[in-house]
Amino acid sequence: MKNTMASPPERKRAQQDEAIYSHIFDAILEQKLAPGTRLSEEKLGELFGVSRTIIRRVLSRLSSEQIIELRPNRGAIVACPTVDEAVQVLFARRMAEKAIVELAAGRCSAKQIQQLRDHVSHEDDLFSKGDQGAAIRMSGEFHLLLATMAGNAPLEHFMRSLVSQTSLVIALYEIRGREHCAGDEHSQLIDVLEQGDKAKAVELMDVHMDHIEAKLRLDKAPDTLDSVFGHLQA
Repeated sequence: MKNTMASPPERKRAQQDEAIYSHIFDAILEQKLAPGTRLSEEKLGELFGVSRTIIRRVLSRLSSEQIIELRPNRGAIVACPTVDEAVQVLFARRMAEKAIVELAAGRCSAKQIQQLRDHVSHEDDLFSKGDQGAAIRMSGEFHLLLATMAGNAPLEHFMRSLVSQTSLVIALYEIRGREHCAGDEHSQLIDVLEQGDKAKAVELMDVHMDHIEAKLRLDKAPDTLDSVFGHLQA
């Protein structure tokens, strides 16, 4: 019988790759790495103390999730979704989120419900302390927790990509000054999940996505040099 267990070096390599991936993923989720940021293989290798081959492998994974763009002969950058791409991401996320809460309703254990409540409490605490980046990451991770609890591995994998892409969309198109309301809406959703009310859970998630989209300016593309300074041309 063939031994399919990974060898110690393979396990170490996988753990190393996962750690670097998580650092970059979280930085994008926290909006510390803005859309368009160049991701130098050489610099990242120096920062993480690994070879460019390892960095290239991690960047390839992030590219497959559409979180970064790999440009031939020009290197990698954090993805910059266009308005059309942003609309598509939000539509896909809405559909996935509704499916996830429908699956999660009634199957979450008491321990999982408490885990969600603790997560939201921590999220609210970060917002109240002004730690915007960490709070945004926690808000996204709330939805990843839901995906895990839904018990559907493909949906969970899909959501990792969608949550990070949504963070990029928000970084590009958010209307500044809008109040954070995710904590209250997350808490309401937890109550409904605990009750096992699938229809209400889907309804609340739909409203939650409405509020996320209401904070975005998707009626036109971000300003360009031409739109800002074009009037100065003779």
